[in-house]
Amino acid sequence: MPDDRLCILAGEHLAGPFRSVLGDLPDAAYWIEPNARGTCPVLAWASWEIHRRNPEAVMVSLHADHRVHSLDGFQETIQGAAEIARTHDVLVCVGAVPDRVETGFGHIKRGEALGTSGEIVAHRVQAFHEKPDAETAQRYVSEGHLWNTGMFVWKVSTFLSELAEHAPDVSDCLELLEDGVEAFFEAVPVSVVDTAVMERSQRVATVAALFAWDDVGTWEALSRSKPADSDGNVLVGDAITVDGTGNIVFADQGDVVLFGVDDLVVVRTSDATLVMPRERAADLKTLLAELEGDEE
Repeated sequence: MPDDRLCILAGEHLAGPFRSVLGDLPDAAYWIEPNARGTCPVLAWASWEIHRRNPEAVMVSLHADHRVHSLDGFQETIQGAAEIARTHDVLVCVGAVPDRVETGFGHIKRGEALGTSGEIVAHRVQAFHEKPDAETAQRYVSEGHLWNTGMFVWKVSTFLSELAEHAPDVSDCLELLEDGVEAFFEAVPVSVVDTAVMERSQRVATVAALFAWDDVGTWEALSRSKPADSDGNVLVGDAITVDGTGNIVFADQGDVVLFGVDDLVVVRTSDATLVMPRERAADLKTLLAELEGDEE
C-alpha cells in the first residue's frame, strides 16, 4: 500500500472507474474482490491483510457514495474516532447528526458516554435501528438518535476478535487467504458487517460527526445535490417534463419525456428503465432483492 495508509477495495466492475478518477495511485493501492460476498467478508479480508503488516493498526472504512462538508470537520472526526478505537478497543461507527426526518437511513441510539478525544465525544451504542417509518423517524430525531453513516473505525485486532466471536463462519475462512484471495472468496458466505458483527458485538461505540453528511447512493439524494427547475423537477441528462412537478429523472441513454405526472423517479440506462413513485425510492433494495429472486 502507498505509505501503508490507503487502499481502494472494489469489485472488478468498479476498478476501472476508480482508476480513471484516482489515476495517480499505484496498482498496489487497489485490492479487488473477485466475487461480491457482502461487506463483512471484504472488510474481514482487508483487516486480515492490514493485521499481517501491523497488528496494532487502526483501519478506517469509508464508502464511495458519501458527500461530506467540511473536510476539516471530517478529518477531525476520523482522527478522534481513531483515538477512541485505539484507546478503548471498540468498533467505532461514525454517526451523523440529523438535519431532517429521514426514513431512508438507519439510526443509532446512543448509550452511556465512553470517552473523549478533542471535541469528539464517544458513546456506547445502545441499539442500531433499521430504516424507520416517518412517525418513528420523527421520534428518533427528537430522542437524539444519529444517522448511521456506515463509516467504521477500528483496530484491526479488535475487529478480527469480534469477527471470530460473532461471525465464525466468516472468520474461519480467513486461513484460506494463505492460499490466495480467490480461495477465500469462493468459500466465504455472503454476509453484511452491520448484522454479522456490529449489531451483535458489545464493543461498539459511536461518535457524532463534526461535518454535514449525506448518502448519495439513492436516487432521492439527487434532489439534495442537483438544482431543481421551477416545478421542482430534478433532471439529469436528456430529460423533459411537461405539466409535472417533483419528478427526479436520470437519463443516461436516450431521451426521457414525462407528461402530466408528478413525484416519480425515472431512470433510463442502456440496460433498463426504472419507473417508481418517489416516495418508494428508499425501498429500491427490496425491489432489487425480489428481482434477483425471480432470476434464480
